[in-house]
Amino acid sequence: MGTWTWFHKLASPPHFYRIAGKMIPWYAIPAVVLIVCGVYGGIVLAPADYQQGDAFRIVYVHAPAAWLSLLCYTVMATAAAVGLVWRIKLAHALAAATAPIGASFALLCLATGSIWGRPMWGTWWTWDARLTSQLILLFLYLGYQALRSAYDDITKADRASAVLAVVGVVNVPIIHFSVTWWNSLHQGATVIRAGGPAMPPSMLIPLILCFFGFTFLYAALACVRVQAEVLRRERNAHWLQDAMGARGAKE
Repeated sequence: MGTWTWFHKLASPPHFYRIAGKMIPWYAIPAVVLIVCGVYGGIVLAPADYQQGDAFRIVYVHAPAAWLSLLCYTVMATAAAVGLVWRIKLAHALAAATAPIGASFALLCLATGSIWGRPMWGTWWTWDARLTSQLILLFLYLGYQALRSAYDDITKADRASAVLAVVGVVNVPIIHFSVTWWNSLHQGATVIRAGGPAMPPSMLIPLILCFFGFTFLYAALACVRVQAEVLRRERNAHWLQDAMGARGAKE
């Protein structure tokens, strides 16, 4: 009973709005520290790769961006499904807030992959299974946002975009297993694999720091964007008008 009470309380826009505001610095500060330490360790301290030379260092941005593009879509699709099933408006707000963040990570992943691919593969782009499925992921993000903007009624926008998000989540495992299911130019897993990481600690530790740093960055950005989405949706609500009035009185 207590769990359901907590769940419903968390789904309350005013309650979540306050929690998100308090959590932003707790996510943002670790994000900055971890990313700075990870990038410094990867670019300055880590030795050059014996095959790729210094070109491998782009992995400290590329790999975390790829991970976050998948994580964001999973969060978006899960929130959209919760919104569809239980009709929780805050879940739709989280999905809408996550979409542009995930699209940014997907675009960053594709851009850094192309930069790396030019010297390694001799081309900026190839219709490789991993690259093609990642491009489809970006289109799903953009399609979700375009579908939302096509409706003036926010309820209809929530439902239509949620269906697209839930259907499109099938692409997430396709991206993950694409290098296993098909012949691919893209290298396989190097961190989480049966035989253990393929990278020495001097390269691996900065990469792990970047993974955690990017994840905290997403959490901070999601809190900011969910707050903005709640303000847009609840702009006529009494609790928001009372909060704004109380803030104005203090100032």
